[in-house]
Amino acid sequence: MNPLKSILSIAASGMRAQGERLKVISENVANSNSLGTTPGEDPYRRKTVSFAEMVDRESGASMVEVKGITRDKAEFTKVYDPSHPAADDTGYVKGTNVNPLIEMANMREASRSYEANLNMFEAGRRMRNQIIDLLK
Repeated sequence: MNPLKSILSIAASGMRAQGERLKVISENVANSNSLGTTPGEDPYRRKTVSFAEMVDRESGASMVEVKGITRDKAEFTKVYDPSHPAADDTGYVKGTNVNPLIEMANMREASRSYEANLNMFEAGRRMRNQIIDLLK
């Protein structure tokens, strides 16, 4: 595989991985207030994404892939709301373990990583086009 094609493949793998991360972050934000409906029922549990290195056999280039999406084992919060249908005997409801501030920070980081990979992809494409122009 030629180096310019490798650049495009590596950058594309980064964009795919960060796109999946953004999808999971958006699920977390959307469900940050999803509580149970019966006493003792668990609310939405935050999801996390893990990445792994993937080596392209043809080019030997190191790329990134989503290794897995798992549930965060952090404790749920407790919110006092005796009128809620999921309230226990003491009036507390289990709240999600999603922290919107952390999700927003993760979103910004994933967005910037996606943008950096997009810039690298565009740079590789421009270089390829310049070579084609030189060969004309």
